[in-house]
Amino acid sequence: MTTQPDKSPLQSQLAVQRVLYPCLVGIFIIALWQGLVVAYELPPYLVPSPWLMLKTLQTDWLTLMLALWVTVKITLLAFITAAVVGVLISFLFVQSKQIETALFPYAVLLQVTPIVAVAPLIIIWVKDPTASMVICATLVALFPIISNTTLGLRSIEPDLQSYFKLNRATRLQTLMRLRIPSALPYFFGGLRISSGLALIGAVVAEFVAGTGGAGAGLAYQILQAGFQLNIPRMFAALLLISLTGGALFAAMAWASRWALADWHASEGSHD
Repeated sequence: MTTQPDKSPLQSQLAVQRVLYPCLVGIFIIALWQGLVVAYELPPYLVPSPWLMLKTLQTDWLTLMLALWVTVKITLLAFITAAVVGVLISFLFVQSKQIETALFPYAVLLQVTPIVAVAPLIIIWVKDPTASMVICATLVALFPIISNTTLGLRSIEPDLQSYFKLNRATRLQTLMRLRIPSALPYFFGGLRISSGLALIGAVVAEFVAGTGGAGAGLAYQILQAGFQLNIPRMFAALLLISLTGGALFAAMAWASRWALADWHASEGSHD
């Protein structure tokens, strides 16, 4: 009887490397940025130093956090809506090749249409500002869910499909026990892309809507900082947007590992 070698030290080393290497690169970039700003005596209204950006983040913490919450709320609502609607559309596509052939070009058309062009119309048609921005962000985040999930639902082993037909499995049984498990890696790949696009769509919608006051998001803070030449605050808001996008991607990556690590090769352990 043979025993499998213990891979936990190797896995721990790889986990440390995945965190350590990006941190080292980030520290190098920040140090180089700080050094160039100090060496060339660049004014803050042109390029603020990382230290000044962090000080501004601390000074304007409450204002930026309230704005961040507004942006995150729109992003999450749009992301959840895109995930639900995208999966339902994919289920519809996989039921009939004729339906997919007839409707998929319109999904592509929706993807390639610039949201900046249609956002003003949506904001005019939908009176509620939050709802209109959620719709705009949903349109941006929808296509990766549709395309990836549809591809996954159709990417099943022919032998397994023949086996299900041989056992006279119903369409619902084939969907639940064969197509959905096969589509999960593709679906989670779509979620990783869609989460970032939902954030981009939310920020773009905020730019177009131009809402201020208590309901203002980070995009409004960036616009206001630009008008006031408060470039450190602008960079601080951009930093929060970047960190939010990274957190969303990390959350989707964790969800993918949690759901697939025990059975799918894409999230299994690698030597």
